[in-house]
Amino acid sequence: MDAYDTGSEARHGADEPRAPEPPAEPAPPLPLHAPLAPANPRTGVAALSLRYQIGAALALAIVAVTVCVHLGMTFLHVAPANAVTKQHGRAIEDWVYPEFEQNWKLFAPNPLQQNIAVQVRAQVLAADGTVRTTGWYDLSAEDGRAIDGNLLPSHTQQNELRRAWDFFTATHGTDNRPVGLRGALSETYLRRIVVMRLDRDDAAGSGGSVERVQVRSVSTNVRPPDWSQEQVSDKPAYRELPWWAVTSDDRVGGAR
Repeated sequence: MDAYDTGSEARHGADEPRAPEPPAEPAPPLPLHAPLAPANPRTGVAALSLRYQIGAALALAIVAVTVCVHLGMTFLHVAPANAVTKQHGRAIEDWVYPEFEQNWKLFAPNPLQQNIAVQVRAQVLAADGTVRTTGWYDLSAEDGRAIDGNLLPSHTQQNELRRAWDFFTATHGTDNRPVGLRGALSETYLRRIVVMRLDRDDAAGSGGSVERVQVRSVSTNVRPPDWSQEQVSDKPAYRELPWWAVTSDDRVGGAR
């Protein structure tokens, strides 16, 4: 053996047997039925179970039908009088009013250029038998404060008082006398609203009761822009209605 031989043969000699190598680990057996990844995984509604798919389909169908009905009702509301509106006019109005009213004043040739505030005062019978007259309550300002900064103001806060006043002025002349059969209805509607608001503001005080109310409007012209040459008066115009006696049906909880 050469003196420079190295390796295992040099250490053990040429004739010495080599140590057996450790056996290799057997490979894991392959599964008989290996699952195959789906080529196109389901997404959206198709990924839901059958029960949820049926629920989603019903929900989509209800939404689609509601949208179609709403569009049809709105079209019939703004369309000229026809056979359908004459026969089903009440149903169309019940659907549209008051939430879906179509108001085109913004697009009129001369849009509304006034701020109209509705105010009320009351004659109160106190617990000791004396009668006093309250100051003016600015109901429109109260609604404005409730709406200001409110992301989801209620329909009552936005339109109840305004619509009641518009209803009254549309059914009464400048002398505050009713014109047509709906005049008395508009008076009752407006009176009940202001009595409810006075009760909310505790105008009668402890043990008192509101006996009569008086409503007025304050109209102020909207100032034109600085670049306009239009001149308008900045003085408010008042329209005072006569005193109305408050009945038991007008009080909160009196009407059913």
